[in-house]
Amino acid sequence: MIYGIGIDMIEVTRIEKQVSTGPRFVERIFTPREVDYCERKKNKAQNYAARFAAKEAFLKAVGTGWRKGIAFKEIEVINDELGKPEIMLYGKAKKFAEERKIVNIQVSLTHLKETASAIVTLET
Repeated sequence: MIYGIGIDMIEVTRIEKQVSTGPRFVERIFTPREVDYCERKKNKAQNYAARFAAKEAFLKAVGTGWRKGIAFKEIEVINDELGKPEIMLYGKAKKFAEERKIVNIQVSLTHLKETASAIVTLET
């Protein structure tokens, strides 16, 4: 059964500016695995932006926004061996999902030169 659906879109230049100002933004928002993935890509800002959008879409899907104290780094976007994106949860985000019996998280990412988007579906 569908628990929630979230979607987000962001301008790549907005994330690119944040990433270029130094490591503080990246360290606060992204996990080491996400950073490693994005830094290996030619268009790293697009990949950072897509992951940022996925984190925002997840929060929209759970329906709480930031009210439950979930941190960006507790929502990790990784890729499986075939390149399919997946969301891993940690800390308060994981506890929140477990309490609501969320058993499946689907995520889809897309990015172009100027925009990145993500959609997240949560299932119980």
